[in-house]
Amino acid sequence: MYKIYETKERVTADNDKEAEKLRSYLKEKNVFFVNLMGSPGAGKTSTLTRIINALKDKYNIGVMEADVDSSVDAETISKLGVKVIQLHSGGLCHMDADMTRRGVDMFGIEDLDLVFLENIGNLVCPAEFDVGSAIRMMILSVPEGDDKPLKYPLMFTVSDCMLINKIDTKEIFDFNEELCRERAKKLNPDISIFPVSCKDGTGFDELVSWLETKITEWRNS
Repeated sequence: MYKIYETKERVTADNDKEAEKLRSYLKEKNVFFVNLMGSPGAGKTSTLTRIINALKDKYNIGVMEADVDSSVDAETISKLGVKVIQLHSGGLCHMDADMTRRGVDMFGIEDLDLVFLENIGNLVCPAEFDVGSAIRMMILSVPEGDDKPLKYPLMFTVSDCMLINKIDTKEIFDFNEELCRERAKKLNPDISIFPVSCKDGTGFDELVSWLETKITEWRNS
């Protein structure tokens, strides 16, 4: 006789508990926390740049840049005049709740009311680990293809918002936007979808308006 012990289920269950603790802590501090996810090259840092420039006069913003190595993204964000910290994962492909909590403690959030985590770039692991955020925002770039909801369903299932970035290249890459929307909505009927372009600013007014509405609803909840 022998027993089977599902270690992954235990890990994710423990992570979920830590995530709820962090979410409650951030709510107490009145800090709205956004987990931004997407593949390498999808445009996470460029998207953050657009959002920050639109909101930095209204909110005290902080950014936690997570990566396997390097500080390139933190250097880029620091030029925007907001608080930023670089988090190295030590080779791990995602952030979990405990790692995020340690990042928050090191970062210091006393003077902040809006914090973004730019998660490590991929569409698999980050979707599996709740980091205690108020919302999860994911980016799908047009060059990646309109079939990604079929290949990485969990990411689209758990996200509150999907940005279809580089929408200005849709014709070049033969990207079927309506089919992509349909596939994402089938997985998650409540997901909000915004076609955007970091290059020319398309769609960012609508995205920023949606984000501010979410912040207001969260503060009043």
